[in-house]
Amino acid sequence: MRVGMVAGETSGDLLASAVLDGLQSRLGGPSGLQAGGIGGPAMTARGFDAWWPSERLAVRGYAEVLREYPALRAIRSRLHDRMAAWHPDVFVGVDAPDFNLDLERRLRESGVRVAHFIGPSIWAWRGKRIEKIRRSVDRMLLVFPFEQKLYDDAGVPATYVGHPLADAIPMQADAAGARRALGLPERGQVVAVLPGSRGGEITYIAPAFIATIGWLARRRPDLVFAVPAATETIYGRLRAMLASADLPDGADVRLVMGHSHDAMAAADAVLVASGTATLEVALYRRPMVIAYRMAWLSYRIMRRMGYLPWIGLPNILCNETVVPEFIQDGATPEAMGAALLAQLDDPLLAARLAERFAGLHETLRRDCAQRAAEALLEMRPVGRMLSR
Repeated sequence: MRVGMVAGETSGDLLASAVLDGLQSRLGGPSGLQAGGIGGPAMTARGFDAWWPSERLAVRGYAEVLREYPALRAIRSRLHDRMAAWHPDVFVGVDAPDFNLDLERRLRESGVRVAHFIGPSIWAWRGKRIEKIRRSVDRMLLVFPFEQKLYDDAGVPATYVGHPLADAIPMQADAAGARRALGLPERGQVVAVLPGSRGGEITYIAPAFIATIGWLARRRPDLVFAVPAATETIYGRLRAMLASADLPDGADVRLVMGHSHDAMAAADAVLVASGTATLEVALYRRPMVIAYRMAWLSYRIMRRMGYLPWIGLPNILCNETVVPEFIQDGATPEAMGAALLAQLDDPLLAARLAERFAGLHETLRRDCAQRAAEALLEMRPVGRMLSR
């Protein structure tokens, strides 16, 4: 089977790798699948041919996209021509809707069957995007159960497949093992700090997160901070920022390459940038504080479009504020630090959140890789199946 894919940034790479696992399982192993397009290290480890690295699409926010738009448009144009010539059995756009939907529409018009994995947040903002989806895809693969009715009502073919992270993250995390893997002390409280996997997030969010580390370390010198970096580039930037930060002497900050799941599992509380990582923290059943900052223009535009009261997936999926959120100017070290201290000092709150997040985990755990693979196999053109 020949499958084209585009996955942007670290989270898309991990999500797409789960789909590749499912397809290879159903097709008798790696030899039964040819896959190419845009992907990252998790996908290439499964034999994916990355024509461009997924990091090239790791841009978020209107102002940031405008700066990168000429380069992104050139990549999309070249990718379309190569993908159309290759003519896969199915093309799968993984998240990255601003890049993928236009590409998907053009490929579909040229006769390629198109699926989109991870539905755009039409339920949170830009509701009119459903019309664009209708023109661009043959089937949506959904990761949240409440999305099914939205697409059914809109007349867009869709299948709920569950969330791959719910399958990948164990129902019971090994906190002690995670601390050993990171070289953290067995006892004492640990705060994981995750400022994001995009360059723009490091620019806008990381300074406030590092300042929050300093605020907390002055009040709780015994706290240990684990800061996982998604890429080597981000590791270098965070190392430089930490070196120049106004941190108190003796602040115990452990910057590590990768190991974000170990950091979540090891933590007593987590400071995390809004995005897929907030769901990962919930699946590890940890208290968290969610925050986000972006370019001023991007924030002004997105604020006008939004119509949900939350930005974090745990609050959206629970349909109430179960963990605090701080956005833009509200994301101050004092506010975020105080919220984290409140969580660290309230074991009953931690227990209630763990119970709530366990129920969420069970709802999303549906063997996503196999369900997604089945849906994609059903999309193969019959004539081409016979000819091969």
